[in-house]
Amino acid sequence: MSLEKNLRQHGLKLFVVAAATVCVLGLITFHSVDAASPQQAKLVAASAPVSQSRLAPKIPAPGTAIYETHRGDTVISVSRHYLSQSSYLTSSQLAEAIRGANGNLKGTFLKTGEELTIPGILDAPVAEKAIPVAKDFEVRAIYLTGLMAGSDRGIKIVQRWREAGGNAVVFDIKDSDGAVNIPFEHPLIGSHKVYIHDLPKYTRFLHSQGMHAIARIAIFRDERLVLAHPELAVKSRKSGQSWRENGKLVWTDPSRAEVQEYNIALAEAAAAAGADEVQFDYVRFPAEGEQKDASFSFMKSRPEWQRSDVIADFLRRAYTDLHPKGVLLSLDVFGIMAWQRPVDLSHTGQDIVRMAKNCDVLSPMIYPSHFFGMDGIARPGDEPEHFIGESMDRFEKITQGSGVIIRPWLQAFAWRTKTYSPKYIEVQVLTAKNKGGVGFLFWNANNDYSKPYAAMPDMRGSKSQYFRGDVLPGVLKAAVTYPTR
Repeated sequence: MSLEKNLRQHGLKLFVVAAATVCVLGLITFHSVDAASPQQAKLVAASAPVSQSRLAPKIPAPGTAIYETHRGDTVISVSRHYLSQSSYLTSSQLAEAIRGANGNLKGTFLKTGEELTIPGILDAPVAEKAIPVAKDFEVRAIYLTGLMAGSDRGIKIVQRWREAGGNAVVFDIKDSDGAVNIPFEHPLIGSHKVYIHDLPKYTRFLHSQGMHAIARIAIFRDERLVLAHPELAVKSRKSGQSWRENGKLVWTDPSRAEVQEYNIALAEAAAAAGADEVQFDYVRFPAEGEQKDASFSFMKSRPEWQRSDVIADFLRRAYTDLHPKGVLLSLDVFGIMAWQRPVDLSHTGQDIVRMAKNCDVLSPMIYPSHFFGMDGIARPGDEPEHFIGESMDRFEKITQGSGVIIRPWLQAFAWRTKTYSPKYIEVQVLTAKNKGGVGFLFWNANNDYSKPYAAMPDMRGSKSQYFRGDVLPGVLKAAVTYPTR
């Protein structure tokens, strides 16, 4: 009897162990099937169905991509990953679009294993072409640094300028510190940080806003280049080392062929990426510092030349190269050059008469506040009508018969003036137009255009008194709707 009892107890235990083993194996099998590939899933019995939504990936709609999230992903990290493949200009723009395309997604971090729809995906990289305009196209422009141009704030500035009545933007692709703001491959530059990550995409955006795209290049003042390649710097006669302007090592030798070719190659890259105009700034020799100590390579290779010969020859080469590409070439020059003082010409090499023959547009920087010591006026910044008018008269006279267009840089900042206001803006624009100028460019180093914004409505409403109101031909529609908030 006790034996029978023991057998029953052991039998019960064996049964329990066996049952437990079956359950565990069943669970293991279930999980194995759930994680299996679609081919393995076909072998599962009907009593244990597998979710087809887990096995069949979502098919992206045209113009979109599907991304499966991983641990640690955020909306902004995903947008940075896809930015170069999208029509958006900034990662924050794309992040906002991703949220909207996925049910107004909230929060920062994403749950692992989710499938996100990524909108605005391009079939191929943007290839933008310049929109040709006549050289007397009336440009109404503001200036943006490269950093600002490639930012969300810069995009909003462009949109606001369009709403105000502007039709052009000058943006840096190389400023006087030598920083190149666009992707550009050249033996002299190597790797570099960029702020405008996709120039064709940016010029397409400007075109979609009705903006004439002007790519500004600071030519011979290039701190980055002389630090990386001191052999290309101006030389000191005394030491044989790199020459410094007031203690600063910032000037390349304008007569070095390598320097000229580097800048022309950058201009070509801008033209190929859809810029409508290339603007050369600092197309001159250094004007300050110990001039007698500065030595340039042309003094040995072309001893009969002056600085102005170097500048004229460089511009001839650049204009010959760029003009057939259908883009305009404009040159920024010192406003003081209108006075044709021999000392200014001998230092800068900016012979306005010769320069006018190898460009489409001259843009003298005739900021009233910069004419200190001129014409016996103690506060030139408070006399915009006088200095704008006098400068324009002189530039028109010395370029007469050249066919060049005079499109001045005007002051959009409060330095050395107590009268800076929307009215100050209006006086400059009206005076420049009445003296033969065609269009205008507003300069503010901080990209603060509050006064021009305020002045534009009155000027637009005056029926050609201040400007004609030219519109960029063949304006494209934006590929995407860019956020405005």
